[in-house]
Amino acid sequence: MAFGASQMNTINENKSVLCRSQQFSLVVTFFLCAAVSQLGAQSDTSKRIVSIVPAVTEMLFAIGAGEQVVGVSSFASYPDDVNSRPRVGALLDPNIESILSLKPDLVVMHESQTDAIEQMRRSSIEVFLYRHGGISDITGMVRQLGRRTGQTTKATTVAKEIEVALQSIRTRVSNYHKPRILLVLGREPDTIRNVYASGGIGFLNDMVMAAGGINVFAHVQSEAVRPNAEGILAASPDVIIEIRAEGLWSDNKISGQPNVWDTLPAIPAVQKDRVYFLDGSDLTVPGPRVAQATKRLAKTLHPAAFKSR
Repeated sequence: MAFGASQMNTINENKSVLCRSQQFSLVVTFFLCAAVSQLGAQSDTSKRIVSIVPAVTEMLFAIGAGEQVVGVSSFASYPDDVNSRPRVGALLDPNIESILSLKPDLVVMHESQTDAIEQMRRSSIEVFLYRHGGISDITGMVRQLGRRTGQTTKATTVAKEIEVALQSIRTRVSNYHKPRILLVLGREPDTIRNVYASGGIGFLNDMVMAAGGINVFAHVQSEAVRPNAEGILAASPDVIIEIRAEGLWSDNKISGQPNVWDTLPAIPAVQKDRVYFLDGSDLTVPGPRVAQATKRLAKTLHPAAFKSR
């Protein structure tokens, strides 16, 4: 996001050499301009933020800007402090009236919410556009939000901690064989129909690689793919990992799900009994807990790498 700043007027190079008093005046003018620029930057700091994007909401709280958040998505669940904030709808059903009633000076929205974005702009409310990306985009956005909220130092620390933690995971699993992974995002319960899996673009694919695996659909330039049974057989994954947000399936329901994959006995993951189920919003929300989620994947793929030494 671009920020406004004062600029010095270009000095006409054809003018005669300035006397000392003129030079002094220019120096004073320079520092006055710099001071105005700093004041402008401070005035751009958002004090009342509505975030309709759970990932960004997590980032805002992580960098110490939680007090500036006055409204959140209907699906925001972390951290617990979001439960004290008004809910203003989500991607498909933003409640414009509720958002406006909170008198925000910044609203975080998905870039696909074109109608809602236009309504915000007509009301002279600034919009921070969010788009899905990879792991580097997560840390980049953390830093960007730090600048926008006046939390630059904390945001820089958070972003660096994520990067260091991810590199530590990469190093820890680097000497292990990289298994071929089918990362399943969803399917019909009790059957292998309407399977959604991670494609070769986005933070989930990046997490698989950082955890020491190879995404079987990395060649598909999409965030998600819908393979049929034949496509899954052809991909021949060594490991199948299904991820879910909390509360979607009960423990009893999950315990019976591995048997569903027995209908494809030719898959190496089934033959080796390497079908896993992981739940938690850290796995599905591309926010500041991405290193935590990546470590969970890495421990699933390479448990020996994380045994106490």
